[in-house]
Amino acid sequence: MTVLDSRPEVPGESDPGTSADSLLAAAGTVAAGDVGAGRGPDWLDDWLADRAVDVVSWRRHIHAHPELARREYGTTELIVRLLRSAGLQPRVLPGGTGLICDVGTGRRCVALRADLDALPLTEATGLPFASSVDGVAHACGHDVHTTVLLGAGLALATAAELPGRVRLLFQPAEEVMPGGALDAIEAGALDGVDRIFGLHCDPRLAVGRIGTRVGALTSAADLVELTLTSPGGHTSRPHLTADLVHGLGTVITSLPALLSRRVDPRSGTVLVWGAVHAGEAANAVPQEGRLCGTLRTADHETWTMLEPLVESSVKSLLAPTGVGYELNYLRGVPPVVNDSESTALLRVGVEAALGAGALANAEQSSGGEDFGWYLEHVPGAFARLGVWSGEGQMRDLHQPTFVADERALFVGIRVMVHAALAALAA
Repeated sequence: MTVLDSRPEVPGESDPGTSADSLLAAAGTVAAGDVGAGRGPDWLDDWLADRAVDVVSWRRHIHAHPELARREYGTTELIVRLLRSAGLQPRVLPGGTGLICDVGTGRRCVALRADLDALPLTEATGLPFASSVDGVAHACGHDVHTTVLLGAGLALATAAELPGRVRLLFQPAEEVMPGGALDAIEAGALDGVDRIFGLHCDPRLAVGRIGTRVGALTSAADLVELTLTSPGGHTSRPHLTADLVHGLGTVITSLPALLSRRVDPRSGTVLVWGAVHAGEAANAVPQEGRLCGTLRTADHETWTMLEPLVESSVKSLLAPTGVGYELNYLRGVPPVVNDSESTALLRVGVEAALGAGALANAEQSSGGEDFGWYLEHVPGAFARLGVWSGEGQMRDLHQPTFVADERALFVGIRVMVHAALAALAA
């Protein structure tokens, strides 16, 4: 196997971690019949055998050149070039990053989604293809998601005939709220789409396993920002002013407790403060303070009622203190709620791609994921892609030391292809 000429702007063999030997070692699992290999159709097996080295090199290039939300210009350009080289016609989203591209023809259409952006943190993996951009890293596996979808799309393009259309949706800005999914939807990414699927790296699952779940998989995630104001004054005379720090403390302790009594405890609703700032001097009541936190819930109905509930609760808590306030409640993302039919089709795809033994039960997460916006419009399912090598300590997502086993690339490609075929055939 050799790296094909169609691979644009990918580091050459002189670069550490992208040499022919390194790429062949990472891709050799396909030829050897290891994880991610040998479960048809023939055109998929042939494509993976021919392009396995390229798949690894694409991922390493994307990993080494991470880009933050809505700045994914280089990644978008790479994908566009590769898709065009296969005779496809990708359409870049109006913002200049992200794209959609249909493979095949027909009325029925199934969408497959990946996210492009990286995180604003410094990588500490020591990999030879680690991030070359200071303070930016693919520590959430979006480089894997992007490569999986790119591989699935290019493989699907080699099929003699598909039972419908597969829409490749490469989305920008997943890591910021309320998420780039809204940009894609506004640009028509879901027009004509009957169902949508996606995968996300999971370092708690061994490579070769796919976690699925009916119902809520992730939680809604909203941002609560509260600014308090006071005339200020001397701490020896709190009765002559409004004790701003006391007001902050009241909200910090009482609002989470109050919400726990106002919403169904089965909804998994939790408010956690992440930042609080007020004052400098021990003997002075400050004039301004700020409080920030996230409010999460796994229940869609609860999510719709949280903003007015927080507003009324903050008002009642601060009224006796005399402290002024301004509440900024930013609705983030809805929960990802997998419908039963889509999840069943995804499981059919997993079994066809990898065998029934690859299926695992995914736990419900309190993390947010803007894939939920797509499910507000069309049915679909989101799954967990195992990326743990089975050796050494598991490194969690959003950690500078997060590492994904590259065999998961081929697992993901097979699953995405088979999920699309199962949905189109249903």
